[in-house]
Amino acid sequence: MASPFGITNVPKLTMEAVQTVTPYKVTDQRRSCRVLATDPIASGIFKRCLHVVLYYRNVSEEDSGWIFAGWAKETLGKAISEQPMLSGRLWRGKDGDGELEIVSNDSGVRLIETQVAVTLSKFLELKEKEEAEAQLVFWNDIDEHNPQFSPLFYVQVTNFQCGGYSIGISCSILLADLLVKEKFLTIWANIHNNILSSNNELQKPLFYLPNLKRNGSSPPSITSSTLRKDCVKTMHFKVTAENANLDGETCKSLALHHVEETESQLGSKMDSEFYLFVKENSMDIIEIEKYPKHKHVKPQLSIKTQVTCAGWDEYLGAKEVAFREGNKPINVSYWIGSVLDGLVMAMPPPNQATHGVNILVAIPNENEL
Repeated sequence: MASPFGITNVPKLTMEAVQTVTPYKVTDQRRSCRVLATDPIASGIFKRCLHVVLYYRNVSEEDSGWIFAGWAKETLGKAISEQPMLSGRLWRGKDGDGELEIVSNDSGVRLIETQVAVTLSKFLELKEKEEAEAQLVFWNDIDEHNPQFSPLFYVQVTNFQCGGYSIGISCSILLADLLVKEKFLTIWANIHNNILSSNNELQKPLFYLPNLKRNGSSPPSITSSTLRKDCVKTMHFKVTAENANLDGETCKSLALHHVEETESQLGSKMDSEFYLFVKENSMDIIEIEKYPKHKHVKPQLSIKTQVTCAGWDEYLGAKEVAFREGNKPINVSYWIGSVLDGLVMAMPPPNQATHGVNILVAIPNENEL
C-alpha cells in the first residue's frame, strides 16, 4: 500500500483514535465574531488554516505521545474554557440565511491520535520532510453549506517509533489571531504541567489509548485536506505606531504597504488577485476584501511607524512551550494551509497597550503547487 505521505521511504501513518474535547465548563457569556466577506467561498475562509507542529523527545519512561494525549483530553478542555471561541463554530446567523459569524457555543475541538513506524530523528532528517510533515496535522475544510457542524480547531498527536512524538495544531485562519494574542499554547502548557504536578506521574491518564483499544483495530481512515508546507511563502511584519490608535482603514493601508516588499524579499509574485483579512483590536469583526493586483496602489501613510520583520515564533513563542517541565520542542514548524492565491492579514498585536498591527503576507509558491 502506498504511503499517505506520498514518499516511498516513509512508513504508513495510521489513525488510531478521534475524540471531541469540549470545554471543561459551560461558557457563561457567549461571544461572537462577525465575518464580513462579499464572497466567502472564493476568499477561502472555509479552507484556510494555520498549522503548527511541535516535535518532542520522550524524556522519561513515563513520557510518550499516548500519555500526553491522555492528559490532553483533560488539559485541553480546561484551556479552551479560557478561550471558548476556539471550540466554537462558524454559522450563518438566524435561520441559516444571515451574516456569517463565529459563535462560542462549546461544540468542542478534535483530538486525533496517530502513529508512524519511523523514529523521530530519522523523520526530521528526511530530504522530503516539508512534504511529509503535512501528515502530522489534520484539517477538514469547513462545510460551506452547513458550517455549524465543522470544528475550527484540531490537535493531532503522532507517536514515533522511538517514543518521541509530535503535536500538530490546525486552526481556522479566522481564529489564528487568538493563538497569538492570547498566547494559547503557553496557557495550555501551563495548565498541562499543573495537572501533571498534582497527579502521580507514574499513573497513566484515564484516556490512555493503548489500554482502551479493542481488538487491535483502527478507526476508519480520515482524509485530511492539508497542503504541504512548501506550497506557500510567508513574511511577517510588526508595525508599531507612535501615539496613534489604528483604525480599520489604516490597518488595511499598512498591510497593503508591505506587499511589494514581500515580493522583493521572497523572489515570488503575488497572485493577480489576493484577499485581505483585517481584524481590529477593539472590535469582534473580521473584514475580508478582494484586491486585484493591477489596481493596487502602494498607499501613502501619514502616521509615523516603526516596522520590524518578525517570524512565526515571535508571534506564538512555540519554541518555549513545554508540556512536561524541561522538555521544550526540539523543532517547530509553521505554515498557512490552502493558500492557492495570495493572502494578506492584519491582526491586533499581542500586547493590548501597543499601538500597532501584526501583518502577514502569504504568497503561493508556484514551483511547488
